[in-house]
Amino acid sequence: MIRTVIFDMDGVIIDTEPIHHHAFFTQFAELGITVSDELYASFLGSSTRNVFQRLKQEFDLPQEVADLLLRKRELFNQAFDEDASLDLLPGVRALIEDLKAHSVQMVLASSASKATIGRVFNRFGLAPYFTHTVSGEDFVQSKPNPAIFLHAAELAKTPVTECIVIEDSANGVAAAKAAGIYCVGYASPHSAGQDLRLADRIIQDFSELSAAQIQVLSAA
Repeated sequence: MIRTVIFDMDGVIIDTEPIHHHAFFTQFAELGITVSDELYASFLGSSTRNVFQRLKQEFDLPQEVADLLLRKRELFNQAFDEDASLDLLPGVRALIEDLKAHSVQMVLASSASKATIGRVFNRFGLAPYFTHTVSGEDFVQSKPNPAIFLHAAELAKTPVTECIVIEDSANGVAAAKAAGIYCVGYASPHSAGQDLRLADRIIQDFSELSAAQIQVLSAA
């Protein structure tokens, strides 16, 4: 029986990808580098630190990764605060409330920074629903490395066989499966181009899931 649901954030709970895209490409222009759509797509599910570690090596950037991170965060925060239309993805709040009502534990495991997670949780009142939040900035390697999901399950004090992960990126799905956790792939319009075939189940809308359905899923 599933006792804990581990949510990714970007592209699952909220679509901040356009804001990240704007911040990244504004910064790429400032740095004078050209990042292809293919290269950028490979970053989805990775922490910003890992993205800049790769870019520093790829483009021989002289700036320190910490400084690149700070500038990206400034650009993201400004765009996030100015976007009055930003909201949770359709159906996800209803699913979160349903899980809470059925005493299913929820943990957030996102490649986003702690600051960005805090910004989203504060703006949309999500803190009461989640027992733990885990940020990718605390891990040396990003998804598809399974460490973030293994740590989330450990914090939840739940065996991986009694957890599920909800993810929208190929890297995230691969990380969940590497951790031995049942994975629901969320194939939303925002995750176009992401290969979710490794997921145990793929949904297009959160109305396809309920707490009762989730509790009887099995990774076996």
